[in-house]
Amino acid sequence: MQQQPKNNEYAEFYANYVSLVEETDVVSALQNQPDELKNLLAALPEEKANFRYAEGKWSVKELLGHIIDGERVFSYRALRISRGDKTPLASFEENSYVADSNFSGSDFTDLIEEFSTLRRANVLLFKNLTEEMWVRSGTASEATVSVRALAYIMVGHVRHHQNILRERYLI
Repeated sequence: MQQQPKNNEYAEFYANYVSLVEETDVVSALQNQPDELKNLLAALPEEKANFRYAEGKWSVKELLGHIIDGERVFSYRALRISRGDKTPLASFEENSYVADSNFSGSDFTDLIEEFSTLRRANVLLFKNLTEEMWVRSGTASEATVSVRALAYIMVGHVRHHQNILRERYLI
């Protein structure tokens, strides 16, 4: 079990994500999220997966694709930092990533499965970290971040977007 990261372990930008995680067992929270997301989206038919709640906003598929991109980026950072790599890691521009993707042309159920598969691999990564690895810090997006903070950010990022799905898409 990991204590919630301290404020100096992540950029202020991520404070909202971290605040959405109340659990002390962040690995269990990571492990439970694929089923939570599947259950949330279970009632959404494939033909509504391209729905946008407003012009210029992401479709449900694009939002799910963004969650997948975030999962890849955050886990890559956690891997590098946990291994003691001190190379500063670049940020990613989420809107450009979505614009340059083919999420709208992807099968909705495949996107859900892709997230679940990625998350399963990431749970295994986090389960096998030592205490020392959990507290290692590095630089990503020109800010200090710890491996522990990245795990909390990953859970909070998905929760943030689940809230948006509930509030703006699944009404």
